[in-house]
Order: sequence, then C-alpha cells, then structure tokens
Amino acid sequence: MLKSTLLKAVAATALSLSTWASAQAVDLQFYFPVAVGGKAADTIQELTAAYEKQNPDVNIDAVYAGSYQDTVAKAITASRGGNPPQLSVILSVDMFTLIDEDLIVPFDDYLTTGEDKEWLNGFYPAFMENSQTGGKTYGIPFQRSTPVLYWNKEAFKEAGLDPDVAPATWDEMVSFGKKLTKIDASGKVSQWGVRIPSSGFPYWLFQGLAIENGAILANAEGNQTYFDDPKVVEALQYLVDLSTKDKVMAPGIIEWGATPKAFFEGQTAMMWTSTGNLTNVRDNAPFEFGVAMLPKKKERGAPTGGGNFYLFKGTSDEQAKAAVDFVKWITAPEQSAKWTMATGYVAPRPATWDTETMKAYAESFPPVLVARDQLQYAKAELSTYQNQRITGIFNDALAAAITGKKTPEEALKDAQAQAEAILADYR
Repeated sequence: MLKSTLLKAVAATALSLSTWASAQAVDLQFYFPVAVGGKAADTIQELTAAYEKQNPDVNIDAVYAGSYQDTVAKAITASRGGNPPQLSVILSVDMFTLIDEDLIVPFDDYLTTGEDKEWLNGFYPAFMENSQTGGKTYGIPFQRSTPVLYWNKEAFKEAGLDPDVAPATWDEMVSFGKKLTKIDASGKVSQWGVRIPSSGFPYWLFQGLAIENGAILANAEGNQTYFDDPKVVEALQYLVDLSTKDKVMAPGIIEWGATPKAFFEGQTAMMWTSTGNLTNVRDNAPFEFGVAMLPKKKERGAPTGGGNFYLFKGTSDEQAKAAVDFVKWITAPEQSAKWTMATGYVAPRPATWDTETMKAYAESFPPVLVARDQLQYAKAELSTYQNQRITGIFNDALAAAITGKKTPEEALKDAQAQAEAILADYR
C-alpha cells in the first residue's frame, strides 16, 4: 500500500514537473515562403524539429505561408490584428515597407556581445546591403540568391557550340541563341535560344541587365529611383530586341514559374532564373546542364535576391531572445550547408563554405559555387519605401515595352515620373 502510494506520488510529481516545464516553454511562430521548387518546405520542417530537439524549452510553429507576396501580406495582416509572428522570412526588399509600417525591430537590440557582433559581421557584404539601414540591422540573410544562367549542354553540342562554354557577353548570348533556336519550314519554333522570365519577378531578372550595363535602379536609402537612366533604357531595349529583332527568345510575357519546366522539356536551350532553383534543376533536368554567371555588357553583375529573417514587434523579450538564438542556429555552418544542398540558395556566410560538408558537396557538384562567386559583382536588389507599389510600377513599364505598347524610353520615363511622385515625400 505504501509502495503504491509512493509510486503514485512520484508519477504525480513527474506529471506536475512535465506540465510545469511545458508551461515554461517559449512558444515561437514563424512564417516562411517557398518561391522555388525542390525540398525547401520539408527541409525547414526538419531543421525546426532538430532545433526543438536540442532546445526542448522552445516550441516553434513553422507556418508555410505561400509565396513571398502571400507571406508578407499575412505577416502584415497578423501584425495589424495584434497577433504577429515572432519571426518571418520575407523578401529582403520588403525591409523599408516593414520599417514604414512600424512592424519590425532591429536585431541589434539582442546582439550585444562581442561574439554576437562577430557573428553579424560574418555575412557576405552583398547580402547585408539590403538588410541594414540607418546603422541598424533589420534583416538576417537566410534564403538568399542571385540569378544565374543555366544551359543545356546537349543542345549546345547539337548546335555546334562548345557544350562546356556559356556566353560571357550580351553579344555572345545573341549569337549563341541564334544557333540554338530551332525553326521549322512553317516558321514554328520548337526550341528558343534563351528564356528570361518577365512575370513573377521581372524587375529582378531585368536588374541583372541594368547592372551589367553599369546602372542601378535605386539609391541605398530607398527614396530615389533612376528608371529613366539612359543605361537602363539601353538594357530594356536589349531585352526587347531578344524577341523582336534577334528572335532568340519567345515574344510576349514569359512566365517565371513555367521556366524550369520549359528548360527540362527542351523548349529553351538557356534560361535565367534563381540559383534557388539549382537543386530543382539538378534533380529534374533529363540532360547534362551547366551554370554560369550572367553575361556582361560593360561589366559582370547581378542583383542579390531572396529572403531575410525579420523580428516582429509585439514579441516578448523572452521570445525575442529565443527567436534570435534560433536564427543564429539555423544560419550556422552545418545547418546552412544542409539548407543550401537541399535548395540551391547561396549559403550567406563564408564560414558555411569552409565546412568539410560544403567542400565535399562543391567538389561533387561545382555549379553550386557559381552564385557564390558572382557575389563579388552583385548589387542590392531594387528596394524602396512603398516597395510593392514602386516595383509594380516598374514591372508594368517592363511589360509595356515587352508587349510593344510603349517604347523602352517611353515606358521608363513614365515609370520614373510615377515613382518620383511617391518617393519625394521620403526625402
């Protein structure tokens, strides 16, 4: 009887302790988007579960929130409703919008030690360009990218081109594209030379052309655009000419989401898309392919892209500390290596590339190094206050030129005037 009573007391105490521990656990919720194919969502869940196992006092609810656009909209709506996530992965270019909406806090408030600051300084400078403003760090690079050029080596060989050499200049991309474009006697095209998507993220891929021509689209403060710069006009004319004059790319608006599939099915011999699609291409391309930096005009260049972690207001001090610890953990070398291998996103810290894991992966799959090496030429992705309005205006200008409704010069002049009307108040 005494033994039974003791056992019951021990069990009750254990249950009580378990209940107490559960009550003391820190609950975190974070939203994340998936903008490319592959194993991104599954890998996030695996990494989150691994962190929880190592930190049983933290519960993390990782919510797949759809596209980048869906995710930022849901995060803003939840915040306005008084129920913000503690963390969210949102496009780096939405930093000014989140600041303007007064929804996020800088990470600096929770990175106070010398070790913390050393960690913060360990990210690639190109990725920090649109993660910091006003001397504060609002975004921590996570699923970051640059656009790269993919090419079908079998198609190159069939066209009499060296299958191991990608076009290095704008002129070469046109000359290669002419050899790669297949047209039958009736004029039907079965294979285009190149495909540069103009939906989804048209401004982003176009920005690669602008940077290569020595132009930037906006200033670092996010309150001034340069859409009508003659170098930007020249870059847009080149993009339009790929279809209308050179006839190496399909006319009209080209879908972002359908581009990898078109590449796999041989509808295009080259494509521009995110390095975040690298694992998707590796797993699904039925032919040998290559990956190269974007071709240059005046210089090499590409915009950075992808998402950052943001820390939301309305988070308790305890939650914020746990959230920052999670961010530090998931961007640490081994976890970052797993993420890069699963998705193709660029590991945002040089330390990740120094791990034996990544060295072995890069040796077995050299294309993973292309986007990393391109960072030395990269510039910040277009990011301004009222960012979605500004990029919407610019995307509309690109579409007007691509579809022939306006000349590149007219479209960009109109876009600049509209952007100026919005951003003048922020200067």
